[in-house]
Amino acid sequence: MTREPAIVVLSGGQDSTTCLAWALRRFAPVDAITFDYGQRHRIELACAAEIARRAGVRRHRVVAVPSLADLGRNALIDSGEAPAALGASGERGLPNTFVPGRNVLFLTLAAAWAWQQGIHHLVIGVCQTDYSGYPDCRAETIAAVERALSLGLDWPLSIHTPLMHLTKADSIRLAIAEGAWEWLAYTHTCYDGAVPPCGVCAACRLRARGFAEAGVPDPLLVRLGVTEAAPPPCAPSAPAG
Repeated sequence: MTREPAIVVLSGGQDSTTCLAWALRRFAPVDAITFDYGQRHRIELACAAEIARRAGVRRHRVVAVPSLADLGRNALIDSGEAPAALGASGERGLPNTFVPGRNVLFLTLAAAWAWQQGIHHLVIGVCQTDYSGYPDCRAETIAAVERALSLGLDWPLSIHTPLMHLTKADSIRLAIAEGAWEWLAYTHTCYDGAVPPCGVCAACRLRARGFAEAGVPDPLLVRLGVTEAAPPPCAPSAPAG
């Protein structure tokens, strides 16, 4: 562990939760930042708060980013459009769950907070191995953003992507190794934000496939005693005591 601080982009999903655990073993103190951009799967905001509480991060900040909804329609923001199935593509060959510029914007805002706090390290759960084809999840994109932000802020930044070259099954194994296993029981994945999750959207299928290939049960199902393929989403638990 380095005694340098870091900021983790925490969505409330399994990937960012795994990255939070990874960061906590390598940096101190650790802060988390979550973005409310009008996503239809808004339950993940509550999940992010619960995970941050359980992880004991120093600070957890939720930042509203309403402009993404103002710039155009996509299935993660527009409740009238169903998220595409796994492997499906739409406009320009991208799935309709692609939110243009989302990760670039999130990293820019996280970097602005890092600059104000004197922090040089950002951690984000993007991956170009098991992903939906989003161009802002690729290693070359992140490297370019890292350089641009370091230059634009005149502040050296390192953007860490622990999951970049891992399959979903590998990321689950990493979650176990880094101590995130229990926290995964409080994550949410379903693009539709359904209660219970739809079980058919790309995110639900990718999550289920990852646990199956890793040969371990989904801790969310274990926590809730659910055996069906489409588990209910997380709900913040009452504080112990």
